[in-house]
Order: sequence, then C-alpha cells, then structure tokens
Amino acid sequence: MCSNDSRQSDAARLAVAGTAAPTNPFCTRRVRPGGLPFIFPAGEDAETMVRRLRENGWWGEIVGGHGTGKSALLATLVPAIRQAGRKTLLVELHDGQRRLPLDLNGQCRLSPFDLLIVDGFEQLSRWSRFRLKRLCRRRGWGLLASVHASVGFPELYRTVPTPELAAKIVDRLLAGQTPPFSTEELVDCFARHRGDLRETLFDLYDLYERRRPRSGQFLT
Repeated sequence: MCSNDSRQSDAARLAVAGTAAPTNPFCTRRVRPGGLPFIFPAGEDAETMVRRLRENGWWGEIVGGHGTGKSALLATLVPAIRQAGRKTLLVELHDGQRRLPLDLNGQCRLSPFDLLIVDGFEQLSRWSRFRLKRLCRRRGWGLLASVHASVGFPELYRTVPTPELAAKIVDRLLAGQTPPFSTEELVDCFARHRGDLRETLFDLYDLYERRRPRSGQFLT
C-alpha cells in the first residue's frame, strides 16, 4: 500500500490543480475491522452466532487463514455479544506475541460470565494458552478465539473467502462508483493473494491510486 506521504502528495497536487482529491474507497480507515460490516452467508447473522456461542457456554473459535475476515467478524460480533448481556474484553495479538500484553489477574476486573476475546490466539505459546484457559475456567469467563487452525474449542465459524465475496466487499466500498478495474483484474488479484482479502484490498488501493479519477475520468 502507498505511504501516507505519497497519499498526501497526490492530494496536494490535485488541490493545486483546483480539484479535490476523491477519497480512495480502499483506504485503511474503511477496510479495517469494524470499518465495513461483516458479510454473513445466507442463514447466518450476528444474533444466531451469539446464540450458538451462548449454547457452547461462551467458548468458541473462529477459524480461518490470514486476511480472511476473522477480525472483521469479531468487530461485528462484539456489539451483539454486549446486547446479549455479556461484557467483553478484546485483546489483539500480532506476530511474535507469545504472551498476553496484560495481567488478567492484576489489571482486569472482569466479573464471572464475562467474555474474553483473543484475536490471534495462535500467537500465544502453548504454556500461555494453557494458563489462560485454566484462568478463564476458574473465573467463570467465556473465551472466544480467532485462530488459523482449530485449537479444540467449539467452532463458531470458519471463514471461507471466495472471489464472489471479494466482489461483494468491493461493491460496498465503491458505493456506486464505477470501479477503475475489471472483474478479471479483481479475480486475478484475489487469486494472486490466495484468498487473502486484506492483501487483495491493499492491492486495489494502489490500483485505484494509479487510476485515480481526474476530472471525472479514471486513468488507464
């Protein structure tokens, strides 16, 4: 994805030319988790998933590869979980984080039956996972994890990205704009990133920048 400096310089050049820079629909603010509602498959929605999570004792896992929508789903589920009467704590882990970045015993004051959500649970060491599961059971907390491969929790959902799903996301982001790329280019981009929707959208950001509309026309 282009740097902030390059984005600002593009905007500055257009401003000097007397034309406001159109907002790139694939900018980070719009594609980050929570920036766009999760697109559920037929027969699923946030309420049905929360009901299933409750039936599993508030334990569950969301399974899927890199950039396939796990974090976006969690961002969509959190409000529904709170509406169901559970306070939540969301912890996001990144590459190399082998332990939780907080002391649950000393820093967190969660009540029994509240829900801890760990995005990137597989980053934790085996020992850290064991200690966390034991602590949650002892305190009566639920535990919802996003993982690349199952860790043995009840499966709440498995993300399965498809070119059709990518096209739906792109349509929502464009919100009626004519795309500066063809359907074939979108499918090729999706295939090149092996179903990683995040990387696909990053590439589309750069493509939009290269073909950014000037005077109502996209560059080719």
